[in-house]
This record gives sequence, C-alpha cells and structure tokens, in this order.
Amino acid sequence: MDARIAPEGTLQILSRSEVDQLRGAGGGRLYELWRQCSLAVLNSGAEEDDVRGILRRNRDFRISIVQHEGGIALDVRNAPERAFVDGKMIRGIREHLFAVLRDLLYTHGDIIISDRFDLTESQGITDAVFHILRNARVLTAHVDPHLVVCWGGHAISREEYDYSKKVGYALGLREFDICTGCGAGAMKGPMKGATLGNTKQRRHDGRYLGLTEPTIIAAEAPNPIVNELVILPDMEKRLEAFVRLAHAIIVFPGGVGTAEEILYLLGILLHPKNEGAALPLVFTGPTSSRAYFERLNEFIGQTLGPRAQSLYRIVLADPDGVAREISEGLGAVRRSRAESDDALFFNWQLDINLDFQMPFEANHETMAALELHRDQDLGSLAVNLRRAFSGIVAGNVREAGIRLVEEHGPFELHGEHAVTRALDRLLNDFVAQQRMKLSDPSSYVPCYRIVD
Repeated sequence: MDARIAPEGTLQILSRSEVDQLRGAGGGRLYELWRQCSLAVLNSGAEEDDVRGILRRNRDFRISIVQHEGGIALDVRNAPERAFVDGKMIRGIREHLFAVLRDLLYTHGDIIISDRFDLTESQGITDAVFHILRNARVLTAHVDPHLVVCWGGHAISREEYDYSKKVGYALGLREFDICTGCGAGAMKGPMKGATLGNTKQRRHDGRYLGLTEPTIIAAEAPNPIVNELVILPDMEKRLEAFVRLAHAIIVFPGGVGTAEEILYLLGILLHPKNEGAALPLVFTGPTSSRAYFERLNEFIGQTLGPRAQSLYRIVLADPDGVAREISEGLGAVRRSRAESDDALFFNWQLDINLDFQMPFEANHETMAALELHRDQDLGSLAVNLRRAFSGIVAGNVREAGIRLVEEHGPFELHGEHAVTRALDRLLNDFVAQQRMKLSDPSSYVPCYRIVD
C-alpha cells in the first residue's frame, strides 16, 4: 500500500544535507539502511525471521522524504498491508517509522562521521551510547529504579511464551517498566503481561522500551506493544544500552542471541571493578524449561566457573516469586546508586572493558581466530564466547552472515576441548529444542562447525 505520513512531535524539519543523505537516487548506504529498517517496522507483528524472504517479498518497497506543510513527511510506496487498518497506517507503526529516521540520522551525523566521540576508547563509546539514548528521550531523571530488562529468544515454545506473560503481569502489578529487544517471543510476552498488570493498577504511563540495531531488526521486527523504540548502531552498543539502563535483568529461555547477552553481562560483572555491583539477575521459565537452564548453568560453570554462577538465581515456575526477587533487589540498587552518587537513569558506575564495546564483524577469519580456551582471564574468555554466539546469530538471521555461509561454508570454531565440548553440547541442545530459528526450525542447518 501507499501512504504519505507526517510526524507527530519534534521531527518536523531536516537540513538539506540530511535529506540528500536519505535520497535513494544515489544508492547511498544510509538510504538502504533506512529503507530496510523502515520495512522491518512496517512488518511489525510478523513472527518470521527469514530476512531474505522478507526483503524478497518487499523488493518494490520504497520510502522517501517530501516537503509537507512547511515541514517534512514520509512518502511510502508498496508497504506491507499489515501496517494499515482501513487504509490508514497504524499509529504505533507510524511512530516507529519516525523513531527509525531520528536514530539513523543522529547516529550517522553526530556519532559516526562526527569527531565528537572517540569510538576507539571506552569512555567515548559509553558517551555515544548515552547521547543516543538521550536524543531518543528515553532517559528519565528523578524516578525510583523500576526499569526491568527482559532477555529471551524469539523462537520459544507456547508454554514459555505464556510464562513470560505471567512474569510480565506480576511486574506490571508492581508498576515496573519493561525493556526488551523489541521482537517476538520472550521479548513480547513480558510487555504483553505488563500491560494487563499496569491496567489493573490504572497506570496509563507504562513504558515498553525496545532496543534494537540495524542488522537484527528485520529478523526481530518491533512488536506492537513497544511504545519507545531506539535503534543503536551495532550490537555492542545495543548491549551496553541494556546494561546501562537496567535496574534489574530477567532472562527467559532463548537461543544463541540470549546466550550472547548472558555472556556479555557475566563477563562485565566478573571484572574486579564491578565486584558487588547492584544489578539483580534472575533466570526463569516454566517447569518444562528446567533442562534448558540446567544445561545453560552447566555451560557457564564449565567455562566461566562457579563465581559466574553465583551472579544469578534460577527461579522456575514462580512468576510472582520472580517479581518479588526483583522488587527486593531494586532496594539494593537504590541504596548503591545513592551511596555512589550515580544516576538512577544510566549506570555510569559499571566498568565495561573496551573488548566488550568494540564491534565484532563475524566472518570465517574472525570466527576461526576466537580464543576459546581457559588459559586466559575470565573476562577475556567471556568476550570470545560472546563473539562466538554473535557470529552464529549472524549466520542464522543476518543477511550478510547468511551470504558468507552460503558462499564459503559454515564458520569454524577452534579451541580447548573442554570449552568446545561444552559449547557443542549447549548448541546441540538449542538445535534439538528448535531454538535457532523461528522460520522452519525443524530443518535448521548449522551455520557453524566446531573443530577441536
């Protein structure tokens, strides 16, 4: 369908150079990025992660900027019909379209091509993440800690999805806000449950914050409940945004993407400078997820050791117990931030090593070079394991990664036998439980090969 839509809010005018950057005639990279992210937003609600199929079916989709009543408007051509009701674009989708435009323009102009931030050093990267979030107006001062980040997979069972809704409901009754990766499955369930809990409390300003990045958004289109969408420039800045914003984190069952998030966080918390950091972390799922969490806990113990296992609690089949655990943990967060004079809206105090912040480009060379052995500090091992999972995510659902695997075969992972054996067992479980892909999961062909 075709439409012309005007923004509701502050994004009314753009400079001539901004408009030129986004014009498709020159075939610019920024335009194609904008087009694909916009298409993902227009595909909101579709439970599909076949990126190539989505792009192929919508190859005629176009979006452009036009002048409109003294400001700007978006001209959309051949958009998916699911984005419209009775010929009018759904308001939430329209808001997300302008969030895409806002974030891509700001990141490109003020972060990437500007010399304002040194993206080769840790503090510069953290400052960039802060400014992207501030520009998106998701940082709220003078509020008690109550933003709960929920991680989990988009390819989960119906029982796991329903359980994530029950946890979300328990959080909503306690008037907590929810932040997820914005997609389907365990990213949607907590938000859906929290809407009911907030409604029962007659709370009408509940926040459902979705954080994504350009290479993953097509596979994990923003779900319709997200009312604040932010697109970070890469996975590493997205992960940092999660942990800087979070007052507590809940992990539901998932696949390699969820494992990537867990390894990122545990690697940070294992750093001596972050010892005793107040950040409640709970792994949870229904009783049927017991084997999943047992294997995950075993993998963490075999690679990062018992100290890493001590950083989280596993709570099964107890949504209200999870919410109480989080509520109690937030008291420690409040006290810790007050004692350190740290902001409640952005965790500046958390020390994040540069290795966790630098973007990792997955290809056959970089994947084969990962150091998967225990003869290194735990933080470095966590970095390498996180990158291994990130590369498998790329091979599963990112267009560039899929193409590399098609052209050159599976990514190879080398390392110490004890580590690669633990990794192989975990990944085999993900495959057997159909957690690797949402689209046609039963016929999944691994994009990786483990070589001792």
